[in-house]
Amino acid sequence: MSDLQTMDALAQLVPEGARVLDLGCGDGAMLAHLQRTRGCSGYGIEIDDANVLACVKRGVNVIQLNLDEGLSMFEDASFDVVLQIDTLQHLRNAEVMLRETVRVGRFGVVAFPNFAHWPNRLSILTGRMPVTRRLPYQWFDTPNIRVGTHADLGILAGRNGLTVLDSFGLQNGQVVRRLPNLLAGTSVYKLSR
Repeated sequence: MSDLQTMDALAQLVPEGARVLDLGCGDGAMLAHLQRTRGCSGYGIEIDDANVLACVKRGVNVIQLNLDEGLSMFEDASFDVVLQIDTLQHLRNAEVMLRETVRVGRFGVVAFPNFAHWPNRLSILTGRMPVTRRLPYQWFDTPNIRVGTHADLGILAGRNGLTVLDSFGLQNGQVVRRLPNLLAGTSVYKLSR
């Protein structure tokens, strides 16, 4: 997720000057954006060699780590904010990583594709798995190991004793607060312990 409008909308959740840990940071675009526009510092966590190199070229501090192994190298509240942008759907240990996100950060921001977005529902009704701009893969070649909805993450957060500080959807970089489960391609949650 690297379009400027979406990054700007997510950046509004991050306090100026915050120390940030970006889990599954990809090429480092979000963390570089936060450094440039909000004066943030911090680290990205990424497993892919090419993305680690892209982070270094952008001037983003990056640690190569498999998130399925957890975040035990970080102490409680080591960061102001922990980002999990387009990461949760790739992880085998989603519940553990949600709890780790709010353990390592004072709060966490989680964003992921909302499978309940109306175009996805329409595709299912026609008998096909959705292929959209937000979910651009065929069912047989997707890197996503799970799909979820905006409502699902709220339930999962509660089940894990997490506090929802804010939740909304994003569609084409615009915040969607009315019916985000139906009207937004991306689900966003701000969580704490």
